[in-house]
Amino acid sequence: MAQFFNSRETLVTEAIDGLLRGSAGRLARLDGYPHIKVVMRADRDPSKVAIISGGGSGHEPAHAGFVGRGMLTAAVCGEVFASPSVEAVLAAILAVTGEAGCLLVVKNYTGDRLNFGLAAERARAAGLKVEMVVVADDVALPDLPQARGVAGTLFVHKVAGALAEAGRDLPAVAEAARRVAAGVVSIGMSLDTCTVPGSPKEDRIGPGRAELGLGIHGEPGAEQVGFSGARQAVALMAERLARAMRPGPQVALLNNLGGTTPLEMALLAEEFARSPIGDRIEWIVGPAAMMTSLDMHGFSLSLLPATEEVEAALSAPVEIAAWPGMARFGAIDVLPLPDGLTPALPVPSTNPARRGLISDCCDIVIAAETRLNALDAKAGDGDTGTTLATAARALAGSLDRLPLADAGGLFRAIGMQLGQTMGGSSGVLMAIFFTAAGESAGGGRDWIGSLKAGLGRVMEVGGAGPGDRTMIDALAPALDALDEGIAQAARAARQGADGTASLARAKAGRASYVSEERLQGINDPGAEAVALLFEGLAAR
Repeated sequence: MAQFFNSRETLVTEAIDGLLRGSAGRLARLDGYPHIKVVMRADRDPSKVAIISGGGSGHEPAHAGFVGRGMLTAAVCGEVFASPSVEAVLAAILAVTGEAGCLLVVKNYTGDRLNFGLAAERARAAGLKVEMVVVADDVALPDLPQARGVAGTLFVHKVAGALAEAGRDLPAVAEAARRVAAGVVSIGMSLDTCTVPGSPKEDRIGPGRAELGLGIHGEPGAEQVGFSGARQAVALMAERLARAMRPGPQVALLNNLGGTTPLEMALLAEEFARSPIGDRIEWIVGPAAMMTSLDMHGFSLSLLPATEEVEAALSAPVEIAAWPGMARFGAIDVLPLPDGLTPALPVPSTNPARRGLISDCCDIVIAAETRLNALDAKAGDGDTGTTLATAARALAGSLDRLPLADAGGLFRAIGMQLGQTMGGSSGVLMAIFFTAAGESAGGGRDWIGSLKAGLGRVMEVGGAGPGDRTMIDALAPALDALDEGIAQAARAARQGADGTASLARAKAGRASYVSEERLQGINDPGAEAVALLFEGLAAR
């Protein structure tokens, strides 16, 4: 898999320097590349307790991204997923520790414990005051004597950093950090493994499966489970967390493991709100990428009891862009629509024939969803089928509310419905099409003439016409042939749709942004949808 790096040997040092160049002078590094990779505050105050953490790289923005006022004083970076050396940790301690001493925050992995622990002993032997807190927050493996340290470590960074910035002494900072470490619980889930730079991607998670409780270094999870969607995944994680979480209201940290889209993360936040533990979450940090595992398509949730000390420390200001802040996890505010925007609801009426026709149209479009998405993926973003099917499902669900006996009112109601439920420009164009058809039908034209009038308005407003490689290439000939029957209309639509494959240059729509090479030999998805609709009706 191609990745944006030059060589595995220089990846981490070059990435650190890239981070420093954009820090506006707030951050610096120790000289010592490539073996000593320490990022530190340029404005460190030796009269205050220093907070030092670190570990393998690949978890960005952790750890170097959290160096700054109010969190870490220094971060010790190892190679990708590899603990930094004793010498590197000791260099960080010696560089930032003053009379107030320092606290090492260490995730519970053998390499980190040994290297940070030995560095602490050597620093103490040199006369420095050093405390160490080990974080073991992963509850995925309850029988494991030494639980792993995962994203809950960030709670410790923030609380310790806030108290140190406030001038608390080392015993107080260390004790607070230990309380947080003892109270935090975390669990993660992923749909795929991560891609380690310079190494082949491991393919151990099959289709329809997810890995529960996998580590932040890509190591296998507690178990593989069936995956049927976000709700089921969150329910499973909530069940495991409920067994281990401490009593009382909680602060949640919703962490993106690197490859999950912001859209998915926001949805997961909503699912956690609806889960059995949702009513116990009082505050939330994120959703955001905070402690990642390179490009892993997964997420984790950490929970910490919301004590007064924790709330004050987590809400204390920081000068760190990567820290998303803590927000109240509350009810959704829903405001009424502005005056004049709330649509007037049509008066329902019955017409079995029209109801059956609309129902058939919806069924045909829904059945074509996957086929149209696959076609659109060859020359677009692969969502044409879903866009149409979503609108068709909504329309099918509203049949009992439509004025089926009034042709003009029916067209206008369908236009309103599609304008609300069909995304992108397609929804707007379909709303114009049916609204204009409704106006025409209200003026006395028959239904075929009304649909033609709607098409004329779409071409006028949208700027496309026959030959521009859009749905019009199938819809216009189909409507022209409709007087001869649905079978002839279907043949005309198919001929028009297939003709778009030879139109190498689109002049309208999203395909107009795509190169001729990608369009050649591929039917326009919108035109194909029209052809499939008429063919489906002709076959019934």
